[in-house]
Formats: sequence, structure tokens, C-alpha cells
Amino acid sequence: MTDNSPATRHRTLSPWRTVVAFGLVSLCADLVYEGARSITGPLLGALGASALVVGVVTGAGEAMSLLLRLAFGPMADRTGRYWTLTLAGYALTVVCVPLLAVTPALGAAGLAVACALILIERAGKAVRSPAKSTLLARAAATVGRGRGFGVHKALDQVGAFAGPLVVAAMIAATGVIWPALAVLAVPGAAAILLLLWLRVRLPDPAPADHPVPAPMPGVRGWLGGGLPRPFYRFAAAAAAATGGLVTFGLISYHASQTGQVPLAAVPLLYSAAMAAGAVAALASGHLYDRWGARVLYALPVLGAAAPALALSAGTAAIVAGSVLWGAAVGVQDSTVKALVADLVPAPRRATAYGLFAAVQGAAALAGGVLAGLLYERSLTLLIVVLGLLQLLAMVLLAVTNHATRQS
Repeated sequence: MTDNSPATRHRTLSPWRTVVAFGLVSLCADLVYEGARSITGPLLGALGASALVVGVVTGAGEAMSLLLRLAFGPMADRTGRYWTLTLAGYALTVVCVPLLAVTPALGAAGLAVACALILIERAGKAVRSPAKSTLLARAAATVGRGRGFGVHKALDQVGAFAGPLVVAAMIAATGVIWPALAVLAVPGAAAILLLLWLRVRLPDPAPADHPVPAPMPGVRGWLGGGLPRPFYRFAAAAAAATGGLVTFGLISYHASQTGQVPLAAVPLLYSAAMAAGAVAALASGHLYDRWGARVLYALPVLGAAAPALALSAGTAAIVAGSVLWGAAVGVQDSTVKALVADLVPAPRRATAYGLFAAVQGAAALAGGVLAGLLYERSLTLLIVVLGLLQLLAMVLLAVTNHATRQS
């Protein structure tokens, strides 16, 4: 029975307010971890890392943030603890990032500690993302999932834009990296407080929200067995697109090592990329609700163009490539999730998000290692290989869309 008392109506948020509130949480959290990511490459380089180490650590971090969702997605569906996992994941992020500030003072151990903190922070994203995406998909169902995820991602990208600006300003003022990382504790605390406020006003999904059979038992259920066939096709397409998109860690490493972008300007480059991501998320989300999955054909195009420009020798090309990279990430982290929600029934969504992210994570790890190895051997070969991966993504996406229309 639904509680329609005045107190409950006062506490409960409307769907759009819920979407915006989640977006504000992500805005604050992105100030933290995107601010740190904007300087990860130069930070690791200053601590003694090579291009291969940067590629492996950033690729492994993205892989962890995706692969571990294979466990935490089904856990959310099985336990119903969507909020517990969301809060725990955000807590890991807001603790680990400010701790990076101490790594330059640790001498020889600094690089190892920095790598560990980066990986743990990425694990925090894996803990929270399937549960948070499920809560958001539920709230956005009545307003249009394309628009809902698009607005959420746009607010998320505002934080991703502002975080690097804060980092850049601190580096410009102090001449060193660590104070910029320490100050990120402030928006981290704001994210947790806002999330706790939102938790009071948005309950866990009730059993009545899940009118289809429960997940199948055993290992097969944990690995996503029984999900719709179009979902698996789409996951394969997204994996190819993810593997063919270099991390910003490698882009920033290239920009600073070639001298084309000064260290203090690297976070500004990341801010521009995040601004592009916000615009791309809003545009692709709006078009998704009108045109459907066809709008995602833009993703492999952006993914192929971004490294070709960002890993070049010219400053203007690096800036343009970084902007295209940000646009690709914006689509990948918003409209892609809307399609997953539309392909999978409600009680399996966290499981589907977990499996989908795990497939992307495996591709991110392979792509990060491959990019790090090829970067030190031949940039031309690296760009060609990444382009071929995006071509594969385009073909798989076309197959997915055709099969979905025929079903």
C-alpha cells in the first residue's frame, strides 16, 4: 500500500528532481576524481612512471571500475541494497583522491602508493555504479531515459569541467601538484552530505517494481545468464569502442612529454574535454528518445578521430582530439546506459549494468596495455589499430540495431 501522508509527500522527490539531485551528487564527486584524473599522467610521470606504467595503471584503473561491477551489479539486485552500495562506492572515492596529495612526500614508495590509491578509487566507482544507475533508471523512466541520463551526465560533466580548473588554479598558484589534490576533499564531503540527504527522500526499489522472474541461481546468474540476446550484441559493440579509445592519462602524458601543452594547462585540456562530454550527453540523450539507438553510430566515429588527433605533434590537434575524446566519453557514459535499461527488464538491470561494464573493463585493460606498448614503438601503428577497433564497433552496432528492429 502506498503511503500518501503529507510527511511522505514532502520527503519524496519528483522524478525530475531526483534526476537533478543525482546529477548534483555526481557533480560534486566529479570535482574530486575528474580533477585528479586530469593530472594523473603528469603525477605518475613526476613520481618516476614510464609511458607503459601510465598506460597500464590508467587502463587497469578503468578496467577495475568496470570489471568489478560484474560482482557488485548482481549483488545489488540480489540484496536490494542499492543505497548501501552507492554510499560505500562514493566514500572510497572521496577518501582516496585527497590521499594522493601525500605521495610526492613518500620518496621511493610514492609511485606504488599513488598507483594503489588510483586503483582503489576506481574500485569505488565499480561498487556504486550499477546500484546508482538502477536507481537513476527507475527515476528517469517517466521523463524519458535518454533525457534523464543525458541531464544527469551533463551535471556530472559540470563537475568534471570544474574539477580540473580547480586543480589548474592550485598548480598555477603553488607550482606543485599536491595542494591541488588535497583541496579536493571539500567537494568530496559535499557529495557525501548531499547523497545522505537524497537517501532520505528516495527509497530502495520495492518488490512491486519487479514484476518479472528473479535472476537465475548459481554462477550463470552472476555472469548475466538469461539476459536478452540484443544486450550481448550491444555489449560486444561497446567493448570494441572502449578498447579503441585511449585513456586521458596517456593523452595527458603525451601532451606534457612532447612539450605541446604546459603542465599547468593539462587540467584545462581535460576541462575542455569534459565540457564537450556534457554537450554530447545532452544532445545524444535527446536524440536517443527521438531516434533510438541509431544515434550511437556517432560513438565509433568519435572514438577513431580522438586518438588520431590527440596523439599528434601539434598543440591545436591535441586540443581538438581531447575535445572529441570528451564527447565520446559523454555519449558512452549516458546514452549507452539508456539503451541498456531499455534492453533489460527491471529486476536484472543492475546485473546487466555490471556485466556490461565488466565487458567494457576487459576491453579497457587490453586497450590500455596495447596503447602503452604501441605508443613507445609507433604512433602511426597505434592510431591504425585503434581505428580498426572502432570500425569493428561500428559493424557490431549495426548488427545489433538490425537484430533489434527485426525482433
